[in-house]
Amino acid sequence: MASASSNLKKRKIAVLGSRSVGKSSLVNAFIENHFVDAYYPTIESTFAKSVTYKGVEYDCHIIDTAGQDEYSPLNSQYAIGIHGYILVYSITSRNSFNMIQIVYDKVTNFSGLPEIPCVIVGSKCDLVQNRQVEPIEGSRLAETNKAAFLETSAKENINVAKVFEMVLAEIEKRTSSGSTEPQTSRCVVM
Repeated sequence: MASASSNLKKRKIAVLGSRSVGKSSLVNAFIENHFVDAYYPTIESTFAKSVTYKGVEYDCHIIDTAGQDEYSPLNSQYAIGIHGYILVYSITSRNSFNMIQIVYDKVTNFSGLPEIPCVIVGSKCDLVQNRQVEPIEGSRLAETNKAAFLETSAKENINVAKVFEMVLAEIEKRTSSGSTEPQTSRCVVM
C-alpha cells in the first residue's frame, strides 16, 4: 500500500525579487502564520508546507532567495526543477518594481521557456502613504508576462495565503495532466 505522502503533488516554488521587498516576510507569514518584524538579510532558505488547493494536497517546497539586483547572476537552480515563481516587489519602491521584468527575463532565458508559471506580487500594500507603484502598473506587468498579480501585506496578513494558491493555479494551468515535472524546453544541445 502506498504511503499518504506519495499521493501528494510535489511543487517547488521560488520567491524572487530585489533586496528588502518583503520576500522573507511573505514566506514566514505563510509558513508560520505570523509577521516577523526583525530583518536579517536572507542568504537562502527552503521551507516545506502542505497546501490543499481545489481539493488536492500539494507538498510545497518554497525557496526564499537572497535579493536579486540587475547585475547579480541568476543561479541555475532558480530555473531548473522549479514548478512556479513568485516575483515580489515593494509598492514603496519603483526600483524593485522595475527589477521584476529583469528577473522574469533572466528566468525565461535560463529555462528556455517563453513564459513561466508566475505570480507578480506587490508587497507592503499596508504602506499606501509611501506608494510609488500603482496597482494598475503591477496588473499590466503581469498581463504582459501572462502572469497572475496580487498586492499583499505580510504585516496585516492581506492576501498572504492567496499568493500561494495563485501560484499553484498558474502551475496547474501549464502542467500537463498528471505530470509532476516542471515544463522544460524542447531544446537539445549535443
